[in-house]
Amino acid sequence: MTAAPSPAIDRPVVLVGLMGAGKTTVGRRLAQKLAIPFVDADEEIEVAAGLSISEIFARFGEPYFRDGERRVIARLIDGSPKVIATGGGAFMNELTRQLILDRATAVWLEADIDTLVDRVRRRSTRPLLKDRDPREVLTELAAVRNPIYALAPIHVRSQPSPHDATVRAILKALAG
Repeated sequence: MTAAPSPAIDRPVVLVGLMGAGKTTVGRRLAQKLAIPFVDADEEIEVAAGLSISEIFARFGEPYFRDGERRVIARLIDGSPKVIATGGGAFMNELTRQLILDRATAVWLEADIDTLVDRVRRRSTRPLLKDRDPREVLTELAAVRNPIYALAPIHVRSQPSPHDATVRAILKALAG
């Protein structure tokens, strides 16, 4: 079986979804398949601020973080083809969401709660999970955020199986 040719990408592809959906891991692999750059918005925010995401939340609060996140994403969406992984809350900000929808191709990586919980337990750096039960937090976030993520024109299920299956599904959706 031969692989389908990669679609031509003429603008940024922005991955949105809850924490643990695989935006960074899938994004790296997708960019590699498309032979375009990959950028993790959270990493760019940390570089710009000189602080970790957790430190920004602790020192300045979520509204301050979201404002910086919007500015960084606006800088990243410069029209050139690339894959951008966003933080789980980025698409919730109306200005950030409109920027992404207007100037990029948004892809919602949707995953079931069990998959998300399994993935987020592997990292202790998520501010919204600090001292809380991941299943409870993710269930609450999904109820609020999934209807907004659904505004992305492309929806792909992030499977608990190897990320390459998700990458192939995105490539197929991008090819139209």
